[in-house]
Amino acid sequence: MSVFVVIFALCYCSKESSASVLGRPELDGPAAALLDHFMNFFCKVQIYPEDESILMLLFKEGDRTKILAEYTSMNGTIAEFPMIARSYHEGYLECEARVQNNSLIQPTISDRHYLKVVEPVQGAEVVVQSGPVEFHGGKTLELRCDVVAGNHISYSWLVNGRPVSPSPLRNATQNQLFIYRTTPQDSGSYMCVATNQLNETQVFTSNSSEVLITVKESVSNPDISFTVLKEATQDYYALVTCQSTRGTPPITFSLYNSTEFVINETVEDRTSAFTIPVVLGRHLGWFQCQADNGDQIAYSPRMPLEVVPVGGPVTMSDHYDIGENFAVIGLRFYCKAAKGSHLRYQWFLNKTLLAGQGTFYRVVHQPPHQSILLLAVGRSSAGTYHCEVSDSFDETTVIRSEKRYFDKEVLNRLPIWVVAVVFGCFIFLVSMVSICCCVGVVFRRRQYGEKSLNDLEMESVVVTHEDELDSEEYREEADVVKAARIDESDQESEASTDEWPQIAEEKTTLEDEPVEEP
Repeated sequence: MSVFVVIFALCYCSKESSASVLGRPELDGPAAALLDHFMNFFCKVQIYPEDESILMLLFKEGDRTKILAEYTSMNGTIAEFPMIARSYHEGYLECEARVQNNSLIQPTISDRHYLKVVEPVQGAEVVVQSGPVEFHGGKTLELRCDVVAGNHISYSWLVNGRPVSPSPLRNATQNQLFIYRTTPQDSGSYMCVATNQLNETQVFTSNSSEVLITVKESVSNPDISFTVLKEATQDYYALVTCQSTRGTPPITFSLYNSTEFVINETVEDRTSAFTIPVVLGRHLGWFQCQADNGDQIAYSPRMPLEVVPVGGPVTMSDHYDIGENFAVIGLRFYCKAAKGSHLRYQWFLNKTLLAGQGTFYRVVHQPPHQSILLLAVGRSSAGTYHCEVSDSFDETTVIRSEKRYFDKEVLNRLPIWVVAVVFGCFIFLVSMVSICCCVGVVFRRRQYGEKSLNDLEMESVVVTHEDELDSEEYREEADVVKAARIDESDQESEASTDEWPQIAEEKTTLEDEPVEEP
C-alpha cells in the first residue's frame, strides 16, 4: 500500500511540473517598415502548459508601461500582431508570454528584434547660418540642409550643379557644410540633396532649391597716375586715373587733395578717371585715391600734381658693348633733358625718325627721365644721330641734342686721347727712372766728399800694407812653385838616364832586321 502511494505521488508531481513549464517565445517580423504602413509581427511559444490560455504582449525594450500589441492563444497557437507603423515603434521589440490563470508560472521574454521605421524624406531646404548670402572673402560660410519630414537621411551638396569637392577648407558634416577662408571662387548656386531608403529597394530623394552665394573680393590698394592734355582753348588739364587690380564691382573711387575731398565716382569696373585743371610750373598739391566696395577702404600712395614744361639743355651720352677681340659690337645712346615732367623723346638717324624697333635698333623710353637707343654695330647703323625732346601734351617747344656720328671703323679705332695717355705714361716712367739715377749719383758724390783726409790717408796706408803682404805671399808662393818644378825636372832626367841603355838596345835590334822587298 505504501509503495502505491509513493508511485502515485511521483506521477502527480511529474504531471504538475510538466504542466507548470512555459517556454521562451520567439518573435518574428520585418526589420524595416514605412511610416504609416501596415506591418505584421508573430510570436510563438513551443513549450506551454496544457489547458491554459497564454497571453502574448509586445513591448519596447525597457518600457513595460506601454503595450504595443497583445494576443491570447490556446494550446500553443501562434500570436499575430498586425500594426500600422509609427515612429515610436522604431527600436528593439520584445514579446512576453504569460499564463493568464496561473500566477505560479513565471512569464518568459523573447529575444529582442530591431525595427526600423522609415519616413520618406520631404521638403529639403538650404539655410544660410553664417549670415547674408553676399559677403566679402576671408569669412566662413556655413550652410544647413533642413527637411520637413524624413529620417535616416544622407545628405550631399552641389554647387552650380556639381558635387562640392572636399578639401581641408571644405567640411561636410551630416546636414551642414562649412567653407573656411572663402574666396570669390566659392561663389555659386548651392543646393542640398536629402536621401533615405527602405531595404535598398525603395529610395526617396528631396532636392532643395538653389541659394546664390556671392563672395566678394575686397578691393586692392589703387594706383594713381595722371596725364596732361591741352584743350582747344589752350588751357591745360590733368586726367587723374585711379585703378585697382583686384576687387568686386561696384567700386566707389574718391579723390582727395591732402585731406580735402575733391570728387568721387562709383563704377562697375576697377578704373575711374577725374579731370583737374592745371597751371604749368605750379605745384597743385598731393593727391590720393580711395577705393571702397563695402569692406575696407583702400588707399593709394600720395602723388604730387605738378606739370613742369620741357627745358634744356638736352644731353646725349653713349655706352659701348665690347665683344671678342675687344671689338665694339653694340652701342647705347642716352638722351636726357634738363627738366620736364611729361616729355616725349624722338631719335633721328640722318634726319630720319627712328620709332619702336627696327632691324638694327630699338628705342626704350623711360619717361620722364630719359630715352635709350640700342644699336647693333654694322653697316646699316652707320650715320649721324641726334634726339629731340618736347612736352607730350604740347609740341610747341622742341629741344635738340648735339649730333653724333659713328661707324664700325671709327668705333674700333683707338681714340687720340687714349694714345696720348699711354704715350704720356711712358714718358713719365722714363723721366722718373732718369731722375732716380741722377739723384743716386749726386748722393754718392756727396757721401765720398764728406770723408776727411786722415780717413783717406789711413785707407791708403792700409791699402799699401795690404799690397805688401800680398806681394810677399806671392813671392813665397812663386819660390814654392819654382822648387816644385826643379824637383820634377830632376826626376824626369833620372828616369831618362835609366831608360837609355834599353832604348839603344831596341834601336840596334831594329837596324839588324832585314828589310823585305815588295
